[in-house]
Amino acid sequence: MSRDPDLQVLLDKQAIIEVIARYSRTLDWLDDEGQASCYWPDAAIDYGFFTGAAADFVPVVMQIERASQRRWHFLGSVQIALHSESSASVECYGLATGIRETDGEWTGNLYGGRYLDEFEKREGEWRISKRNYVMDWSTPLGAQNDGTPNPALPLPILKIIESGHPLYRPM
Repeated sequence: MSRDPDLQVLLDKQAIIEVIARYSRTLDWLDDEGQASCYWPDAAIDYGFFTGAAADFVPVVMQIERASQRRWHFLGSVQIALHSESSASVECYGLATGIRETDGEWTGNLYGGRYLDEFEKREGEWRISKRNYVMDWSTPLGAQNDGTPNPALPLPILKIIESGHPLYRPM
């Protein structure tokens, strides 16, 4: 029994969206394996500062993320063009921050850019097969909270400096 083609399109697009969400989440929680699972190991990656295969890129990007005591990635406005049962072009916008403590001062940047991706479905699984990241803008954030909750609004502030944070839940 074959699946309704329209239903399959929705299932494929949802699987791709879940890879995009996993990409952001695994960067923020410093989940190396989860990050690697977003790409095919032979995926062609171009971030400007790095051009090469995903298998070589993941350790580089995770080292960059570990240099920040706090980080946050958000990808949205995802557009997906399915070309076949196993290939798609995907574009989305991204916002990211990196907060670091340097000489007792907490500062960071806010970055805005876009991800120009190609996805392939291999053995029933969608992953990124080619990625080109383009940064559109960047702005400094100025002085940031040092991780101490504000007494007027005592919300917890995450400090994720290594893999395996106790609040991280594999999904």
